Amino acid sequence: MPELKLEFAPIAAPAEGVLILFCEEGLKFGAATQKMLKPTGDLIARAAEADRFKGKNGATLDIVAPLGLEVSRLVVVGAGKAADLKSQGYVKLGGAAMGKAPGREEHVTIVADLPGGMKPDRAADIALGARLRGYSFDRYKTKRKEGEEPAKQVNVKIAVSSVGPAQKAFAPRQAVADGVILARDLVNEPANVLFPEEFASRASHLEKIGVDVEIFDVAEMTKLEMNALLGVGQGSVHDSRMVVMRWNGGKRDDKPIAFIGKGVCFDTGGVSIKPASGMEDMKGDMAGAACVVGLMHALAARKAKVNVVGAIGLVENAVDGKAQRPGDIVKTMSGQTIEIINTDAEGRLVLADVLHYVNTRFKPKFMLDLATLTGAIIVALGQEYAGLFSNDEKLTERLVKVGKETGERVWPMPLGPEFDKMIDSKFADMKNTGGRHGGAITAAQAEQFRTTGALGSHLEILERNDGYKGFNQTGVSDIIARTDPRRSFGA
Repeated sequence: MPELKLEFAPIAAPAEGVLILFCEEGLKFGAATQKMLKPTGDLIARAAEADRFKGKNGATLDIVAPLGLEVSRLVVVGAGKAADLKSQGYVKLGGAAMGKAPGREEHVTIVADLPGGMKPDRAADIALGARLRGYSFDRYKTKRKEGEEPAKQVNVKIAVSSVGPAQKAFAPRQAVADGVILARDLVNEPANVLFPEEFASRASHLEKIGVDVEIFDVAEMTKLEMNALLGVGQGSVHDSRMVVMRWNGGKRDDKPIAFIGKGVCFDTGGVSIKPASGMEDMKGDMAGAACVVGLMHALAARKAKVNVVGAIGLVENAVDGKAQRPGDIVKTMSGQTIEIINTDAEGRLVLADVLHYVNTRFKPKFMLDLATLTGAIIVALGQEYAGLFSNDEKLTERLVKVGKETGERVWPMPLGPEFDKMIDSKFADMKNTGGRHGGAITAAQAEQFRTTGALGSHLEILERNDGYKGFNQTGVSDIIARTDPRRSFGA
C-alpha cells in the first residue's frame, strides 16, 4: 500500500509528474491557471473540441505529454458552475482529480484555482477529497504483474494562492480523513487478522491521542450479565470483547453524546448458517464498530470541545458445538429475555446489551447506533439512503439535514407498538426476529427501543456499495457513517 504524502505549495508549473487543473463550463480557467497554460498555446482548446469536453462537473480531459509543459500528463477536471458548488462538491472534485492520477505516478500536482480564485476552505476540501480518493488497501499483495507495480510513495501537492491559510483550514479535515482511513483499514482486514481481541487492541491505540479506553473481557461481561452479547460469540475460538472509549473535551458537568457500534468481526450466521456465496464479505459486519473507532480518533485529533462515549461490542458469530441454537433463550443485561429464532439475527443481540450498558452508566444526552444490521433495509431503500430509526424527532431532523449537506443521505423509517407484536414470543419477553416483513423495523424495535428504551437514534447502515461513508466534519452530533471502504472516493 503506497504511502500518500500530501502538502500545500504555491502555484507554479511542476517539472515532473501529473498536473491536474480545474475549469468551469465553457473552458473558463482561473487567472493563475491561465498563466501556467500560456506555453501550451491552443492545446487545451483543440483537445477539448476533439474530445467534446466542455467543463461539465466531474468530466475530465486527459492529455499525455502536453506540448509546452514538462509534466508527463495534463488532466483538466470540469467543475461545472463553481457558484453552485458547496463544500461537499469541492471534496468530490478533489476525489475526481486524484482518481485521474495513474497508480505508478510518484508526483501529482493539483492546482486549486478557478475563475475568481479559490478560498482556503475550498482548497482544503479539494485536499480532503484527494486524500480520501488516494486510499488503497493492498498490503497482502506480494506479487504484481510487470508494469503494474505501484509507486512506493505518492507525493501530492495542492497548489494554492496562499499556503498558510489553506494548511490551517485543512487541519481539522486531516483529522477527519485519518479517522475515515482508520475505519476503512479495520473493515478491510481479514477476519483471521482482525478478530475481537485484536480489534480491541487496535482500539486501545487511541490512548496515544488522549482517548480513555476500557476493554471488557468475557469474565467482566459475565458479571454484568451481558448474556445476549456473549451468546452470539460463544461458538467462536475467539473470545468476545466490549470496548468503551471516552473523549472528554467538553465541560466536566456536560452529559456525553454516545455512539455505539456493532462489531461482528465475522458472521457465518451461526447455526442458521448463511449461504456460501458472498460470505467472505461478512468480515465487514463490524463496520459500525469501525466507524465509531474512526470517529473517536477524529474527535481526539481535532481536540473537539465535546464529551463523547464510543462503545463497541466485538464478537465472532461462528459455528461449533458450543454455538447458540435456535430456540435458546437468553437474558439481557436489562433483565429482559429473548428467544433466539434465528442465530443470523445476531447484531441486535450484541447491540442491545451495549446500548443498555452505556445508557445506564453514562446517561448520555442521546445515543447514535451504527450497524450493518439487516439486508432488509437495502430491499427497502436500495443503495442511495441509509435507514434511520429514531425516537427523537429533533435529532432526526438534524441527521436528515446534514445527510443532504454531505451527500450521506438517511431516510427516517417507522417505529411503533404495532411492530412489537411481530416480535412477541410464547416463551420469552420477545424473540430476536419477526420474520421477513418489516425485518429492519423489527430489528431496530428489538435491539434498541424495546430492550433499552433510551433517547436516541438507530442508524441502519447497510453495506452501501456506492462509495466511502465516513464522518461529517461539521459537528459531532451530526455524524453520518460511511460504511463501505472498498470502493474509491469520488469514483
